Amino acid sequence: MIEYEDNYYEFSKRCSLSKKDMIFPLFIDENDKFQELNVMPGFFKVPYNNIIQSLEKIVENGIHSIIIFGIPRLRNNMGSSANSYNGIVQKSLRLIKSTFGNKITIITDVCICQYNNTGHCGLLEKGKKVVDNDLTIELLSDIALSHAMSGVDIVAPSSMMDGQVQRIKEKLDTNGYNKIKILSFSGKQSSSLYKPFRSETFYHIAANEIDKSTYQVPYYNPREIQREIEMDIHEGSNMVMIKPAMSSLDLIYRIKKICKLPLVVQVVSGEYSMIKAAAILGLLDETWYILNLISALKRAGADKIISYSSLNISKYLL
Repeated sequence: MIEYEDNYYEFSKRCSLSKKDMIFPLFIDENDKFQELNVMPGFFKVPYNNIIQSLEKIVENGIHSIIIFGIPRLRNNMGSSANSYNGIVQKSLRLIKSTFGNKITIITDVCICQYNNTGHCGLLEKGKKVVDNDLTIELLSDIALSHAMSGVDIVAPSSMMDGQVQRIKEKLDTNGYNKIKILSFSGKQSSSLYKPFRSETFYHIAANEIDKSTYQVPYYNPREIQREIEMDIHEGSNMVMIKPAMSSLDLIYRIKKICKLPLVVQVVSGEYSMIKAAAILGLLDETWYILNLISALKRAGADKIISYSSLNISKYLL
């Protein structure tokens, strides 16, 4: 039983928290059954054959923006299914758009970490454990194009490869998809808070064996984070992203003062799991805390917030 339900509504009203601010992450799995994530209680991988039913619930609750993360059945060293016409994201896009049309704004994660055998966001140089940046951005641009051809509204390159935005924009424009927007994961900091996501999407690899610090931005250098964002804007990004959210309030405030583009933040899997764990132990009221967090992110300057809790709190938002 919720003790403070009236307070939830009043708090949301006073803080002008809106359903339009929220983006719901959707893990679409090529396997055929719903699966609750062990380290993220209350959140599920959605099988392809249940996408429509799941989205109907999301739309009924007033959330109209989603970001899709595909989880393929098969992987290889080149992540080749990531840009396949019949890939899990591509066929999901066609199904969703044919059913909902413009009722849902669809963002897609453009990366290869779920599709290759290493779990890295880039292709590795042959015989080495070093990411080949140039080879990777060519694949990323092909993935983005395949998503555009399948009906996506916004592509979101999250690999943190140098030049990824410019190459994707060139590929989209050359093929007549210049209206597709780019949301760049520009301020994606190297963090242990992605571990629950990795544990579920890279289940074939121990999550702590993947070191991405050579291409994700260090959390301790705000000037470098700002440069990454400025470079992506220069290359043609339409929106920029900062993550993780809870530890980035200062960065959000700093970037919003110099950036006129929409600023998106993500409450990542580790943050979600920490809040859930504390709530299960009775250390905090989960809904109350999440509403406080979203309010803080908006005050700092966030325009849109990706949160695994979007659906759960939607009834308290305007």
